[in-house]
Amino acid sequence: MGILSLLLWTPATGALLLAFTPGQKTNLIRTIANLFTTLAFFLSCGLLKLYKQDSPDLQFNEYFPLNPNVGSAYALGVDGVSMPLLIMATLLSSIALLASYKPIKNIKGYHLCILLLEFGMLGVFLAQDWALFYIAWELTLIPLFFLIGRWGGQRRHTASLNFVLYTMGGSVFMLISLLAISQYDLEHVGSLMTTMHQAAKDMPRHEQILVLLGFLIGFGVKMPIFPLHGWLVLANVEAPSPVSILLSGILLKMGAYGLIRAVNMLPEAAHLLQPLLVFLALFGMIYGALLAWRQTDLKAMIAYSSLSHMGIVLLGIAALNETGLTGAVLQMTAHGFISGTLFLLIGLLYDRTKTGNINGYNALIQIMPRLSLFITLALFAGMGLPGTLGFIAELQTIMGGFQQWGGLMVFFSMTFLISAAYSIRTISHLLTGPVKPNLEHLNDLNARETFAAGLLVTSIIGFGFMPSPLIELSAATITQMIHQINQRLI
Repeated sequence: MGILSLLLWTPATGALLLAFTPGQKTNLIRTIANLFTTLAFFLSCGLLKLYKQDSPDLQFNEYFPLNPNVGSAYALGVDGVSMPLLIMATLLSSIALLASYKPIKNIKGYHLCILLLEFGMLGVFLAQDWALFYIAWELTLIPLFFLIGRWGGQRRHTASLNFVLYTMGGSVFMLISLLAISQYDLEHVGSLMTTMHQAAKDMPRHEQILVLLGFLIGFGVKMPIFPLHGWLVLANVEAPSPVSILLSGILLKMGAYGLIRAVNMLPEAAHLLQPLLVFLALFGMIYGALLAWRQTDLKAMIAYSSLSHMGIVLLGIAALNETGLTGAVLQMTAHGFISGTLFLLIGLLYDRTKTGNINGYNALIQIMPRLSLFITLALFAGMGLPGTLGFIAELQTIMGGFQQWGGLMVFFSMTFLISAAYSIRTISHLLTGPVKPNLEHLNDLNARETFAAGLLVTSIIGFGFMPSPLIELSAATITQMIHQINQRLI
């Protein structure tokens, strides 16, 4: 078994072991789940150490034919775009379990679903076959449906059904696009993903546009992009906070990752649809930021800010240049760390106070100084303050956008201002003012919670001051992608 298979099947093995563990053995269940998510994280770190970042090619390839007639295979591989997302997926899965130590009904089912969700996410980022990619993509819906619907808030059933219907509806368009490409004569050179890349070159332009629109809808629902974001806020507000960490930190990146692969496969269509893509990106950025500014519920604010930040990712992809795509990949990583930190801290705060309303808090810096420090740094990173990873990602994206569209980036600058407005307002509400009597008894973060939040914040600040390792990790792959796109557009 190769290292990629070992990484992929580690959480699935943990889920299988949990299935045979008695449900009343709470400590054993927590130990097993944490052990396997931690093991997956260490395996991904080992993979990073072995990864040759100066090579643009897929690495650690594993290939086993499944259906030679259609060219599908158990094909795994990793490159500079998927590598940072793998690390983040395993890290945030471990963080989510560290944040799941409050009493939970049916604790066995909860931890089993978390492990299955991690298995599906890793499958999406590792798959080098469109059939395998689609299976892993759909697999994530099952545990998320139960995690939101069984352990969520008061409107959990509506939220879980809304999420599944939106995502399944988008998946239909993705499947139609895949079937449209498969109608051409596939030469079965390597995996189905490689074969379909070859077939896409021979498609007429109008068909390429229709296929990319199908991918845009399918992946756009999960990112999400305007106007396909209807599920986002309700799902994040009603989901348990540890699940929101994964939902916002990783699941949204699956859509962006899939769209990058689709644009690389259909660059002519992407070039023709550039005006649409940049409009959706800029409108979504401003629209999401304005709605975040209007929220009084903290989780709803973070959810709408995610819509704005993922618009930045779409803008970087739409630029079709190296700087923009680098910014998109950096923004995916930055947003994963930032939103993961915010949902972690807001969730811990909610567990102590049972309210997510921003008007219910004052003077937390006097009562919970550690939480106040971490949440301030995360909000500063979300508004793109220099010295944070958010600044580096947004700077790269706006530079790529300026190379392509020039003065149109003034709308990007408006997003900065709105983000600063709601971030500073949130900090002011949470940290200043007199101490409310009902908050005096609150306990600050314990050692386990401080470690989890500190790890994420350290990554945000550390990569903000030293972004080179993260940029260089993806540089060779992105350069090759842009070279291939430019060759097709000549």
